[in-house]
Amino acid sequence: MTWLNAISPLDRQMILRLIVAAVLGSIIGADREKLSWAAGLRTHMLVCVGACLLMIVSAFGFADILGTPHVILDPSRIAAQVVSGIGFLGAGSILLRGEIVRGLTTAASLWAVAAIGLAVGSGLYVESVAATALILIILAGIKPLEERLQQRHLTHEFVIEADNGELSIGALETALGYRARRIVKYIAKAGDTEGVENVSITIRGLAPRDVDEIERELAQINGVKRVERAG
Repeated sequence: MTWLNAISPLDRQMILRLIVAAVLGSIIGADREKLSWAAGLRTHMLVCVGACLLMIVSAFGFADILGTPHVILDPSRIAAQVVSGIGFLGAGSILLRGEIVRGLTTAASLWAVAAIGLAVGSGLYVESVAATALILIILAGIKPLEERLQQRHLTHEFVIEADNGELSIGALETALGYRARRIVKYIAKAGDTEGVENVSITIRGLAPRDVDEIERELAQINGVKRVERAG
């Protein structure tokens, strides 16, 4: 271990910071890797280690010229450049699929990992670990709540062909129970066949498991001939 003794205590401290940055970056990257995003485990580790190294360079890389007259060191300048410069990686992880934007959370996690790397590079270990734990809670723990909130605003439309007058609001309340209160739109039009009407109902806030069940319940109402999901 002669080579280890040749490393100064300060250099050992810097190596420890780089290792801690890699570990913390991998913890957050593992969550993104599970979802098969382009910015996964290795990307998050690289960003965190790179930001840590930049902060080390900013804080300690110019120590040999500090004694030079008229030279002033401002370690925050490189940190500020990292915060703004990491944006190009985040932009690369954002995808537009039709009208849906994907990857914003991954872009935000890259930006947050860069901040963790800067904190580790500054020697703020406790703060870095706390931030990593908090980010993991946001990424993994808050996701079910986010999905429930999104579900509340999601609508499903059913187009039903039924005998005239058979598919009233009262019949829907009897068939669907409490879920009938989530009907936000009810449109009835005369069908192509005499004595038949086409009814379109829009229901908001259904869980995925409820959609198939509601379709079956609608089909069992007396006078209903056909039920289809719109879209």
